[in-house]
Amino acid sequence: MTHFWKIGGYLGLCCVALSVRPVWAADAPAAVAPNAAAAPAPAPVPEVKVDLGKATTLSLDYGLPNTPGFVLSGRDAHQQLAVTATYASGDLRDISRTVSYETSPAGIVTVDSSGVVLPVAEGQAMITVKSSDGLTASTGVTVKDLIKDKPVNFPNQVVPVFTKLGCNSGGCHGKASGQNGFRLSLLGFEPTEDYEHLLKEGRGRRLFPAAPERSLLLTKATGTIPHGGGPRMELDSPYYKLVVRWITQGMPYGLPTDPVLTNIDIFPHERTMVRSGEQQLVVTAHYSDGSTADVTSTTKFEPNDPEMAEAGNAGLIKTLKLNGTVAIMARYQGQVAVFRASIPLGANTDKIPQPKNFIDELVFKNLKTLGIPTSDVCDDATYIRRVTVDLAGRIPSAAETDKFLADKDPAKREHLVDALLASGDYADYFANKWGAILRNKRRMEDYARGTYLFHDWIRESLNDNKPYDQFVREILTAQGEISENPPVAWYREVKENNQQLEDTAQLFLGMRIQCARCHHHPYEKWSQQDYYGFEAFFTQIGRKKGSQPDEERIFHKRGLATATNLKTKLPVKPTGLDSKPLDLTPDQDPREALVDWMVNPNNPFFAAALTNRYWKHFFGRGLVDPEDDMRVTNPASNPELLHALAKYFIGSGFNLKDLCRTICTSTTYQLSAQPNQFNLGDKQNYSRYYPKRLNAEVLLDAIDTVCESTSRFQGMPEGTRAVQLPDTSFNSYFLTVFGRPEASSASESERSSEANLAQSLHLLNSTEVQQKLTGGGRSAKLAADKRPHPQRLRDLYLQVYSREPLPEEVAVAMNHIEKTKNDKTAYEDILWALINTKEFLFNH
Repeated sequence: MTHFWKIGGYLGLCCVALSVRPVWAADAPAAVAPNAAAAPAPAPVPEVKVDLGKATTLSLDYGLPNTPGFVLSGRDAHQQLAVTATYASGDLRDISRTVSYETSPAGIVTVDSSGVVLPVAEGQAMITVKSSDGLTASTGVTVKDLIKDKPVNFPNQVVPVFTKLGCNSGGCHGKASGQNGFRLSLLGFEPTEDYEHLLKEGRGRRLFPAAPERSLLLTKATGTIPHGGGPRMELDSPYYKLVVRWITQGMPYGLPTDPVLTNIDIFPHERTMVRSGEQQLVVTAHYSDGSTADVTSTTKFEPNDPEMAEAGNAGLIKTLKLNGTVAIMARYQGQVAVFRASIPLGANTDKIPQPKNFIDELVFKNLKTLGIPTSDVCDDATYIRRVTVDLAGRIPSAAETDKFLADKDPAKREHLVDALLASGDYADYFANKWGAILRNKRRMEDYARGTYLFHDWIRESLNDNKPYDQFVREILTAQGEISENPPVAWYREVKENNQQLEDTAQLFLGMRIQCARCHHHPYEKWSQQDYYGFEAFFTQIGRKKGSQPDEERIFHKRGLATATNLKTKLPVKPTGLDSKPLDLTPDQDPREALVDWMVNPNNPFFAAALTNRYWKHFFGRGLVDPEDDMRVTNPASNPELLHALAKYFIGSGFNLKDLCRTICTSTTYQLSAQPNQFNLGDKQNYSRYYPKRLNAEVLLDAIDTVCESTSRFQGMPEGTRAVQLPDTSFNSYFLTVFGRPEASSASESERSSEANLAQSLHLLNSTEVQQKLTGGGRSAKLAADKRPHPQRLRDLYLQVYSREPLPEEVAVAMNHIEKTKNDKTAYEDILWALINTKEFLFNH
């Protein structure tokens, strides 16, 4: 085998092996030999010109459909307009900044070039917009409450300014300790506290009613005097004028009878846009008295993918150079709304394959809308390796590959999936996946019995295809001791009520609700009341010492289930997310009621979370990504598909194997990873298969398979594969360096797929890997084989890559064998080169 000081002599072999790798490998970060030739930069996705025809109509919108006009009430009122042109093709385009605005009569309102309407005098006026090609549209406006000054409402008007300017963000005055002695509630969720901090702390030094413009709050914010956060607003800006008026009025908080915000709406909700296009958004606040107000200028806008779009402070969205779908979150006073943009490429999609099931129908429908053609369907060699890794956590044997390639049955791919799902390898692999996120962790040696039993229970459940709703119920409602009910082990690791509710929400509902423990969730509607209502389901869990050291008996305490809201100090009844509080008797185990709510077919979270998690497993990216961060401000790239998958899963009786089969036999899953000129930049619409690195356990087992070696794990029988380990306590530098999770959280992101130098060096020259290559395994058997070298190389490539070698690969290998003059050393070198390629390290 090539040692460190001899590696230079074999660089050519590794380079050639890499030079014939698929094009997709150029985009895939991997632990590969550092001598690999740099791949050329991918060609830019071509522009596809679409003739929209002539604009036929013009519409003038202000976020209030079905109303004849809008009202500006008070000196601080304003209204953002959005102007849309409809073309002969049916396409819509925003032209708010290219039209001219006229008002009649003059002197009632003004409209600037961006479409913002400001009041001047009380009365009524007509606003008319005119496009460059002569199309017009009009709307009426009424201005009132200018003569008699309306009191400024602190929560409704002033606090949003702090949020918009970032003053109450977590990195500034909104963090728990505040900043430089001044603290605001995070994102303005507690306006009463903000009011007290401003008026009473520091002896009221921040506000100066006698000369409002000299108030410390304003001189700091405008940069008139030094401010650590820099200038946040300009003199004479609308924000500045509003705060000055509020101070001038005596800093009113607002009356108890004043309307409160109920929700916000965004216009438009969705739109098809072009690359490098613009769209003006309009955000409308709805209040408890039925009134509305335009709040676009004080709304915070954030794209979920900054590589696809950017959002300006005034709600102007600009798309960038990528195609696909992007969501823009609009946040105002704890309320959120989302605008979704589709950015089509517009290429010809006539060659998209015929769909095999509903997955293909919805994926291909979306691709046709976006004008992104698919890659071709992958060949048999690619498919057997891909699906065997994804379902069984191993690479196929050379014999399996040979048999599959020779099979002429048109349904052989479906038969392969069925065979893999029926195998013990499927149960091993998915037990490994579930064990990590269910925190099956051995913190001390006394835990070993419990982790082994829990792992065996998980594996048996998966092997028997236990319905997923039953699987979850048996975990969450577990009682007794580990020996009689292994899922009790989950409560050993997840001890506190807050851990239990947070893991349950993240694991089984796809919700990261942790933020709501201390404050309103910044990106969702969940409040502290929602958090503690969910926690109440776990407050009646009792614990007693078990029959074995460091084991417990879990039981239902039979008490009234409530949790205490740490903010209000009031008790909260058990409450499902977005549901009504439950009245449970002391004899009812609230965990049973929780699972009843979760598995109800009308629950919008449970089935969607699992199907999204499994979609991520097979495609490398969830429809919602990250897979356990499902929220309105992180929408699915294909919402229709996610809904259909959840509905199908429920209809199947929560059948996990059926879900896997449906995904793996879809044409979408069988698409090649080789991109075409149009889908190279696609990363969210599944127009091709996205390569993903073999995880740590699968990679170690794959190396053992191709080298015919074994990895030994203390306390486990010889021949135990890495994916079969019952917990994460087994010491292995290889598994650690390649990102094996520690099972310390419910998040799959704990498993790292990032490449690093340590991985490359370990594969290239570690004692562990070299011993596998130089032992009496495959290299020795290949050297002793009496068949011609091309036949031996064929078997080797079938095992390593699940394909036959290319003629140029055979030629390079033969040349190396002849030069080396020692068959065993030559085959060691060839094996070393092959396992250091992206084609081996990735599932593709």
